[in-house]
Amino acid sequence: MDTVDKEILRLLQQDASLTVKQIAKRVHLSTAPCWRRIRRLEEAGVIQGRVAILDARKVNADVTVFVNIKIDRHRKDWIDQFAPAVSALPEVLEVYRMSGDVDYLLKVAVGSIDAYDQFYKKLISRVELSNVSSSFAMERIKCTTALPINVDDRGTGGERPEL
Repeated sequence: MDTVDKEILRLLQQDASLTVKQIAKRVHLSTAPCWRRIRRLEEAGVIQGRVAILDARKVNADVTVFVNIKIDRHRKDWIDQFAPAVSALPEVLEVYRMSGDVDYLLKVAVGSIDAYDQFYKKLISRVELSNVSSSFAMERIKCTTALPINVDDRGTGGERPEL
């Protein structure tokens, strides 16, 4: 991945609605080579999709809740039940298996505390949980979906796809 590919990725993360022609102009390429680079990035799985970012207030999902889950039994059959159960709940935006005191962390978006209570009841009806605590976000200070794209990737430790 060269600096032109990285600039294409930066541009797409800022505005995925840009046309290939607009991107090509900004990275100083003609349209066809720019399109080929974007296709190559998609085929390599670097670009996994393109989405619209919504205003949470306007879709009544502006209450962000971080749900900490601790479990008593660390068994494969439990995670085999837990993963699809939380994945099926549209309020769950992100799920992480954690190190430290918390086993799982969920990021949940709902419209109110009452809506969270309804979500919580759905969650505990689908999977056995031993200890759940919830923290409501009071203020969003930074929120982005853009990943950092460094010009100099030395020392990142991750594998980079061959493009």
